[in-house]
Amino acid sequence: MFQFRVPSTPPSQKGLHMKLVQRISVTAAAAAACAAAFIGASASSPDSASPASATVAGSQPGYAVEDFTYPGADKIKEEKGIILKRGDGHIVLADCSSGTGLMEVLSRDVDKICFRATGTSGYLTVEIPSVFSVKGAAAHTTDVTLTAPDSTPQEVEVAQGAWTPVGESTDPQGDEYVLVEIRTSK
Repeated sequence: MFQFRVPSTPPSQKGLHMKLVQRISVTAAAAAACAAAFIGASASSPDSASPASATVAGSQPGYAVEDFTYPGADKIKEEKGIILKRGDGHIVLADCSSGTGLMEVLSRDVDKICFRATGTSGYLTVEIPSVFSVKGAAAHTTDVTLTAPDSTPQEVEVAQGAWTPVGESTDPQGDEYVLVEIRTSK
């Protein structure tokens, strides 16, 4: 069995030892009070935070919040003249020469646009002007929504791998329609 022995302090140094312990205790208590006052002031008035605390708070990473905005949409709008707004990531813009089975959109105002559908279902909100025909993806049923100039919606089910007339090609007045939504399912 081990025993720890604390050497005794000579009587001449006991008073010094007690004073040292008191000073350390008082200093620790003062430091704790200062820290509590600083934290309380920071929490009660965020506008008066010191530059040091603002730097620390500003250097922390923020939370990642998915807003489903289509990545690179500004560049695509500039290059292709279409607007890709939001989606779930299961319908993505594709190079029309990248393979078969793609969904294809024909418009009088822009070149042929192709999309690849992945997963069991997907959605994408877009703005593609003057659409007149859509070919469904080979492995998915496609539903598209278009709007006329008077905001009247046109909803069309597009068969797998088949061309379907939409928009102005089905409108008796030949009005231009804008493709605004694509939904796919298996």
